[in-house]
Amino acid sequence: MHVLVFRHVEFEHLGLIAPALENAGVSYEYVDLFEAPDASIRLDSFDGVISMGGPMSANDDLPFIERELELLRAAVSRQMPVLGVCLGSQMIAKALGARVYKNPVKEIGWAPVHWMRDAQNDPLFRGRAGSDVVFHWHGETFDLPPHATWLASSRRCKNQAFRVGSNVYGLQFHLEVTPAMVENWMVQTVNRRDVAELHDSIDPTLHARDLRDLAYSVFGRWALLVGARQYAVARP
Repeated sequence: MHVLVFRHVEFEHLGLIAPALENAGVSYEYVDLFEAPDASIRLDSFDGVISMGGPMSANDDLPFIERELELLRAAVSRQMPVLGVCLGSQMIAKALGARVYKNPVKEIGWAPVHWMRDAQNDPLFRGRAGSDVVFHWHGETFDLPPHATWLASSRRCKNQAFRVGSNVYGLQFHLEVTPAMVENWMVQTVNRRDVAELHDSIDPTLHARDLRDLAYSVFGRWALLVGARQYAVARP
């Protein structure tokens, strides 16, 4: 089993997604379209697609953005498991016809997401109720794509997670981060303005243990979707 990972900057990588995939026997391959927008990609070589975060916008008029949107639409039409994180969730929403726009406020740091009723029976989030504290870093948001199931919300951003069909997921928040990743993001040149606008400092370790447990559960379950899809394709 092998998944394609769209990375938009090198420092926003799989993080905790990687060990969850590896534990399920799923390998992965990064493709950095921002460096090579014309790179040859054969979706039939992969069993799933992940789109990671980044400081740019899904609305930017950039060749690699347009290319990725096309590939995401193709992956969804092939009924591949697709997962988007932060910018990746916005990319999926836009690829499926929804609007991406500035959120009323930037949401950066640790804050709760509240699970909607449909999350309790969702393949990835089943059993979640109430709220969990997760990590955020975004200034834009999205409308839910047509026929999407709304899974999570927060006080500062209404649409935090959605599912389309049985295998396409968008997560506005960051379950994948480790303390080292958060520390690294805070010193990146492209993030300096965001950091300067913060009213309080961020403790990268504050909720890291609970986040890790949630991440392994959610991403492990997503890896099972990849395995189920491979089995369905291979079955005579």
